[in-house]
Amino acid sequence: MRKPIIAGNHKMNLTPLQTRNLLTELVKNLIDYDQVEIIVSPPFTSLAMADEVLRATDIQLAAQNVHQAAQGAYTGEVSAKMLKASGCQWVICGHSERRNLFQESNELVNKKIRAVTAMGLKPILCVGETLAERELGQTNQVLARQISGSLQGFQQSDLLELVVAYEPVWAIGTGKTAASADAEAGCQFIRSHLKTQFGPKLADSIRILYGGSVKPGNIKELMAEKNIDGALVGGASLKSADFLAIVKYHE
Repeated sequence: MRKPIIAGNHKMNLTPLQTRNLLTELVKNLIDYDQVEIIVSPPFTSLAMADEVLRATDIQLAAQNVHQAAQGAYTGEVSAKMLKASGCQWVICGHSERRNLFQESNELVNKKIRAVTAMGLKPILCVGETLAERELGQTNQVLARQISGSLQGFQQSDLLELVVAYEPVWAIGTGKTAASADAEAGCQFIRSHLKTQFGPKLADSIRILYGGSVKPGNIKELMAEKNIDGALVGGASLKSADFLAIVKYHE
C-alpha cells in the first residue's frame, strides 16, 4: 500500500511570522491525524520557524530547492547539509518553475538529487510538460526525458524513498487543472517508465503526486485515480482552511 502524501509548497510567500501562524493552525487541527502523510515547504527564511512549530508533530518539512555542492563560494545558495540542520526531511528537486524560469537542466536536477540523498534527505522529483509540448503530443516523450535524465546513474537502492510529482506546467498557478483522467494518464506513464528504468518492484512502491491548481473542489476526484498517490499543492496551501480540506479529502 502506498500511503497518500499531501504536500504544500508555499513558494515565495509568507514571512516567518505568517508561516508560524499558518502551521500553528494546521497543527491544532491535525493532532494525531495519520490518514495521509503531510509535508509543508515554506521559503528558506521560514524553515527555522517551521521546524520550531512542527518538531513535535508528524507534519514533515521540505525545502523548495537545494544547491548541488556541499559547500563553497555560492552566494545566495543553500546546501543539503544546511537544510538537514534546519529540520528538513524532504527537498523538492526540479520544480517546473526552477526548470523554466531558472533554466535548470535534467543534469543539474540529477546532481541536486545526489546531494539530497547523500545527506539522508528524501527527494520530491517534479516533472511535467508545457502547453506547447502537450499540444504537439509530446507529453510522454518529455516525461521520459525528464525522468531518465534526472535519475540517470541511480540504483534502485538509492531511490527507495523517492517521490515523483507530475506537474503539467500549463496547470501550475493558472487555475487550469488537468482533468482527472489526464492527470492519471500522466502519472500512469511515469510509473510505467519507472518500471522500465528501475523494475516493477521499485516503480510500484514509489508514490506519484499530482500538482497543478489542486483545490478542495477537485482533490477527491484526483485521489480516486489508481496511480495518483497524493498532491503537491501550491496556492491552496497558503490558506489553512483550504489546505485542511485537501488533507482531509476522504472525509
